[in-house]
Amino acid sequence: KSWGQCAGHLISTESDIDCWSLAMNPIQRPEMYIIGAQPLCSQLTGLSQGQRKLCQLYQDHMVYIGEGAKTGINECQYQFRQRRWNCSTVDNASVFGRVMQIGSRETAFTYAISAAGVVNAVSRACREGELSTCGCSRAARPRDLPRDWLWGGCGDNVNYGYRFAREFVDAREREKNYPRGSIEHTRTLMNLQNNEAGRQSVYNLANVACKCHGVSGSCSLKTCWLQLADFRRVGEFLKEKYDSAAAMRIGRKGKLEQVDKRFNVPTPEDLVYTDQSPDYCLKNDTTGSMGTLGRLCNKTSEGMDGCELMCCGRGYDQFKTYKHERCHCKFHWCCYVKCKRCTSLVDQFVCK
Repeated sequence: KSWGQCAGHLISTESDIDCWSLAMNPIQRPEMYIIGAQPLCSQLTGLSQGQRKLCQLYQDHMVYIGEGAKTGINECQYQFRQRRWNCSTVDNASVFGRVMQIGSRETAFTYAISAAGVVNAVSRACREGELSTCGCSRAARPRDLPRDWLWGGCGDNVNYGYRFAREFVDAREREKNYPRGSIEHTRTLMNLQNNEAGRQSVYNLANVACKCHGVSGSCSLKTCWLQLADFRRVGEFLKEKYDSAAAMRIGRKGKLEQVDKRFNVPTPEDLVYTDQSPDYCLKNDTTGSMGTLGRLCNKTSEGMDGCELMCCGRGYDQFKTYKHERCHCKFHWCCYVKCKRCTSLVDQFVCK
């Protein structure tokens, strides 16, 4: 079993191919989308009815949905590289495995970063002229932009990317008809909230970029446009939201409500979860935890990457390994840097 579609699709469908697995198995012949090859949408098993329709209408978008999901996976693995759960991919079918069946903080982050990846990829593809239904950004001129600066250029179309990602990623969740107040309904609401938080992060972090014009670089004139933030910033922002995610439960009216009402009510930018996370210390096929056996740890750190926390008190083994790195770099006129390659013997530590 796998657990459904990218950033909006819950567990328990057989042999799904989602946009996470689309990232793991890139479309072999993307040019087929351009010529309108209908069978390709039917080959993507696991799409909901609404998603299949969107696929047929916007076939040239599917490659970028896969690219966006892959960007999300890579960023997830970077942000959690020093945590017990390190966003490991299990296989090409379920990608993250059974760990996504729990409505945990980790699941919340994964849905958010994947939705953000889709917005990012589609927005950029618009700017680059890769999609037939969108082009450069048409965002309004910022009010605080100096009057003598030009608002133009070809910006990333984050408005279109946001809208398309919302339609496609949320489609499966919105088509579900679980009984109000059920566990499945609760998880659907959680997924939708976290999808939106991911999209909002890309939308809100987009900023104005400018280029100078003028004689000898005098910058007497500037042309400005809307530009996506580097995706690393999006990942860092969502990691902060992960750390401050709100525990939620289903309320009497069938809506999510906070477990602890002393905290601020989550905004659309915030991540939410409904289940406590496993400790991820030991391999557990039921929860999908891969454990920390064999993971590298930092002997001198007191943080999550430290051997005490990473190894869950089980201890660690020490071994020596050769480390290769660039060194003794010199700048040569003009214009390149030449470095030597240095090798050193270093201690490394792995969890028992």
